[in-house]
Amino acid sequence: MPAQAALPQIAVVVGSNRRDSINRKLARALARLGAGKFEATFARIDDLPMYNQDNEASLPAEVARFKQEIARADGVLFVTPEHDRSIPAVLKNAIDWGSRPYGTGVWAEKPAFITGTSPGAIGSALAQQHLRNVLVSLGAVLLGGEAYVTFKPNLIDEHGNIGDENTRKFLQGFVNRFATLVERLKPAAKQAAAA
Repeated sequence: MPAQAALPQIAVVVGSNRRDSINRKLARALARLGAGKFEATFARIDDLPMYNQDNEASLPAEVARFKQEIARADGVLFVTPEHDRSIPAVLKNAIDWGSRPYGTGVWAEKPAFITGTSPGAIGSALAQQHLRNVLVSLGAVLLGGEAYVTFKPNLIDEHGNIGDENTRKFLQGFVNRFATLVERLKPAAKQAAAA
């Protein structure tokens, strides 16, 4: 009987450094929706120093750790709020570090799924669009479609699951498609090692 292939490894990047972030709650619920399809690990970004090209020659330990986490992942799930109609500074900083120094970026050909939530009606749409522009320019392979989620009191239940059935079905569809995309683009070397 052939060995069962290892599940794809997903790095989850939450674009907020708030302890009680609604986007962190959504990210955890999405990781639950992906159970059995991928293994999710949260990549910390709130401890990264502000990007400075002067520090590229000797990367800070936190930056080296973050880049390794992304490089090892088969895909990246971004769950972000919107700050002033754009990407939160903490998230842009992480993306900048992940792309530098030149020639050592971790985003190229990396499958990615972008979503996010906010109490507003457009559910972080502008931040997601800006993030798409940045990641495409860095060579990431983005899952198509738009997953804007308005945060309401019943969105995440007391067990950390998506509480609203329609929203759960909507997001499950994206999670399933993302898992398929990651599996399809998983490097051949990793597939061979898992066989």
